[in-house]
Amino acid sequence: MEPKTVFYIIIGILVLQYLFDLFLDFLNRSRWAEELPDELKGIYNEEEYRKHIKYKKADFWFGILSDTFSLAILLLVLFTGGFAILNDWVVSLTTSSILQTLLFFGVIGLASTLISLPFSIYGTFVIEERFGFNKTTPKTFILDMIKSLLLGAVIGGGLLSVIVWFYTLAGENFWLYAWALTSAFMIFMSMFYTSLILPLFNKQTPLEEGELRSAIEEYSKRVDFNLDNIYVMDGSKRSTKANAFFSGLGSKKRIVLYDTLIKDLTTEHIVAVLAHEAGHNKLKHTLWGAVMAVAQAGIMFWLFSLFVSSPILSQALGVEKPNFHIGLLVFGILYTPVSFLLGIVMSYISRKNEFAADAFAAKTSNAKALGEALKTISVKSLSNLTPHPWYVFFHYSHPPLLNRLKAFDNF
Repeated sequence: MEPKTVFYIIIGILVLQYLFDLFLDFLNRSRWAEELPDELKGIYNEEEYRKHIKYKKADFWFGILSDTFSLAILLLVLFTGGFAILNDWVVSLTTSSILQTLLFFGVIGLASTLISLPFSIYGTFVIEERFGFNKTTPKTFILDMIKSLLLGAVIGGGLLSVIVWFYTLAGENFWLYAWALTSAFMIFMSMFYTSLILPLFNKQTPLEEGELRSAIEEYSKRVDFNLDNIYVMDGSKRSTKANAFFSGLGSKKRIVLYDTLIKDLTTEHIVAVLAHEAGHNKLKHTLWGAVMAVAQAGIMFWLFSLFVSSPILSQALGVEKPNFHIGLLVFGILYTPVSFLLGIVMSYISRKNEFAADAFAAKTSNAKALGEALKTISVKSLSNLTPHPWYVFFHYSHPPLLNRLKAFDNF
């Protein structure tokens, strides 16, 4: 295969992905009725539904503008040989493969952040603000960006450095060591993310003694769910939207409740939501999710090892001599169709797991309370409750609310 052919395959993948996502977006938009649909009566009222439609329209056109601009910039860089120019610059600065890779992706990451910054600002301080969601101050926004960049440089740069080092020592067999490293890192983060990384952005405090904690502890004992770590996170620091999540493995598992969730829901509702999260743990969804993530990483690194040294890949971007960072960049784009297919499978499994966790919560807690909680959360966040089935199939990790409420009829 000629390098020029690979180049146009890269362009084709990027453009087709954009067009397909655009098609799905418009297909999903076709389901938005101007009048309150019968199936949403009792969930949205007329005023809330009108606000929901305005929010979705604003978000829809803003998303298209952002995606189109990003694609245009990427195509411009590809057609002008921008990546080859950047490669020549980093190669001229150092002969170290590790430093070359860090500089190459550091520049790309910084440029990507600067290009997307106006869109992030507009999305947060205009769209989210207009519809009453935004609680982020300019100071918090700037600090979040700085912290994210530093974490990306330290953690991402550190992992990438070790992987490049493996490559220089083991050649094509480096993928085994890289897979072991990333697998260990993923497991470590799944256990300690909420105690090490999350506190850099949000304050977590143990849930105080009282009616809610007593109700949660009573439920945990009843279903034999060993839970000592119940925390409240200051989600209202950035948004009015509510959520709760479960993280960790073994003794490191933790339930985190947004303070907005506690504000919006009753004790009975919150216990039902927690029962859903407990269901994920009791049904081993968290464990199997980690196993599948490790398996996916192995597939990706193995495929990457087959192409990383290919001169055709580097020459496709105008770089004559193969190197790790150009190989990684090209492979990342060519891997998109594989990632897309794996994503469909993972989303399907995730939706099944959500139904299973709902069923667990309905059996061990209160199906009606969980349904009411989900309705409240959805309405407060102006969620789209009538998505197109194709959009759900390709993009949703959770079943649509109406599907979940229908499943509750069995209980």
